[in-house]
Amino acid sequence: MTNAPEPIASHRHTAILASAFLLVAIVGGYAQYTGVIRNAAPTEHQTIRLYLSVLIFEWGSVFYVWKGMRRHGGRVRDLVGGGWRKGIDFARDLALASAIWAVWIGIQSFLPGTNQPASTLLPQTGPESAVWILVAVSAGFCEEVVFRGYFQTQFHALTRSLPAAIVLQAVLFGVGHFWEGSWPVIKIALYGGLFGMVAAWRRSLRPGIIAHTWSDVFGLVMFR
Repeated sequence: MTNAPEPIASHRHTAILASAFLLVAIVGGYAQYTGVIRNAAPTEHQTIRLYLSVLIFEWGSVFYVWKGMRRHGGRVRDLVGGGWRKGIDFARDLALASAIWAVWIGIQSFLPGTNQPASTLLPQTGPESAVWILVAVSAGFCEEVVFRGYFQTQFHALTRSLPAAIVLQAVLFGVGHFWEGSWPVIKIALYGGLFGMVAAWRRSLRPGIIAHTWSDVFGLVMFR
């Protein structure tokens, strides 16, 4: 048992945000299993419009977190934690981010492969790739703030157990990607658990943000 923090937002606020991610997962999962994602061949305009909708949802989630925390006197900056007062601070977080990414690649090498429906939505043109990079950078920041920051802290306060908080946010993170298929949910939940443990250990989201952003950007290079 660890010293649990006080709630950083109301229970209702947390329930609404979790429900929003579950709703997106259900709609995306339905689209995946009915073949909408697998069989779709979106035009450049449609793909960019989809990316922009993801950006709106990601930053809308952070805005919602900010609003909820503000009522309790908290700040998003408090969730991020850490600090880069000197160059060595940034270098240390960069090295840790590289280690996290290497560990994740090692874990993935032992996991079965899967045909990901998301591959049909990867960028194919220059404009699509440019917007994708923006999405990757935004996801690296927004998802770490929302899941490893907000949800993990809130679940810790509610359950009074840090391990339970790490598991709960990881499961929610994985289920939120249900549109990619059943097996990717498990892989992404493991991803969320790894990043959750690092965030708890370092009391900072900075290494995770760097590693998450690089992972999404590298994903474009790898899949293409």
